[in-house]
Amino acid sequence: MASLNINSEVTDPFYRYKMPRLLAKVEGKGNGIKTVIVNMVEVAKALDRPPTYPTKYFGCELGAQTQFDHKNERYIVNGSHDAQKLQSLLDGFIKRFVLCPECSNPETKFTVKKTTIAQRCIACGYSGQVDMRHKLTTFILKNPPDFDPSAATPTKGGKKSKKEKSNKKHVNGDADEKDRASPEANAQEQMAAQRASGGVVDAPPEVDNQDDDGEDWIPDEEITADAIKQRMEELSDAAKIMALSDDLEKSQDDRLEMFYQYVKSKCDSNNMAAVEKDIVAEAERLEVKDKGVLILVEVLLDTKILSQIKQHRRLFLRFCHENHKAQKYLLGGLEQLVGKVHADLLLPKMPHILKALYDSDILEEEIILDWDKKVIISLNQWSCCIQIKIIHYNLYLLST
Repeated sequence: MASLNINSEVTDPFYRYKMPRLLAKVEGKGNGIKTVIVNMVEVAKALDRPPTYPTKYFGCELGAQTQFDHKNERYIVNGSHDAQKLQSLLDGFIKRFVLCPECSNPETKFTVKKTTIAQRCIACGYSGQVDMRHKLTTFILKNPPDFDPSAATPTKGGKKSKKEKSNKKHVNGDADEKDRASPEANAQEQMAAQRASGGVVDAPPEVDNQDDDGEDWIPDEEITADAIKQRMEELSDAAKIMALSDDLEKSQDDRLEMFYQYVKSKCDSNNMAAVEKDIVAEAERLEVKDKGVLILVEVLLDTKILSQIKQHRRLFLRFCHENHKAQKYLLGGLEQLVGKVHADLLLPKMPHILKALYDSDILEEEIILDWDKKVIISLNQWSCCIQIKIIHYNLYLLST
């Protein structure tokens, strides 16, 4: 079987870290078609990761469901996918969850805590946390590396042995009753016997109000406000990480709605420049940065669009700079704003709007010209007006 370098960026044929080439087999027809990764166990062993991790990663990246048959070592991704495509996705998994960020060697070990995943490199000693923005991290938190799926469900033998133990206890009831008697019960029996014989009953010794480790108990009144504040911050950080995992499980429409509400709440602030980084961070957290410009157009732009482009230039640049997808979505948002919402006021200004976006470096000339070619097909009847304006704008670009 052909072997590959685990780090695909290393071309050295004598590279010590190797893995087998991924093999895929398509089974079934119609809605039941699925792809079985034949040698996933061998690949995962070379990466020192459970085979469920890369399989689930494929499902997250392809938007497909996955199935794990640990007993028969069958790891399945729904749908038809060729081995070359899965191999390229595996490179993405290796870069995110296998290679050390410091030395790029596949020598990292995971330590899963309640809401975080720490990684430590055996080769260089690097220690840090895994980026929690990917959906796979939720799966890893629920299924840590030392988790044994085959031992998760108790066997029938185990249930039977418990029942046998309980039957033994019932058979030896009298003997066990004495064994199970608490120290308090034994003390009461001794005191009753002492009274019956006419002896003096001693008072029980005083209990020292200390813990087992000898430290005095601290009452609630002595807990400082700083300690409470620090504890609340720790809890809030953990809650944020849990919320991050839950939010990424939602559909893209739900996440866009969340981003819309977030941007709308930030727009109430008089100083938009101070919250620009927060808005970009929220879009990246929800993984909607490309389509996020649609929300920005809806919330930030209206009939005063020319002055608003200058006002929010930096924010649009954070989304659109060297991001062709975001620039195309921005033009799509303009189609709605100019052609439907404020058609009477903004249609005559369309060339000036495009020029303002071009001069502000928000839109690249290549994207505008490409959109110009497709606009006749994609728009409705009112697109004719926009098409005329764009033709004039293109002539203007050629003349300058």
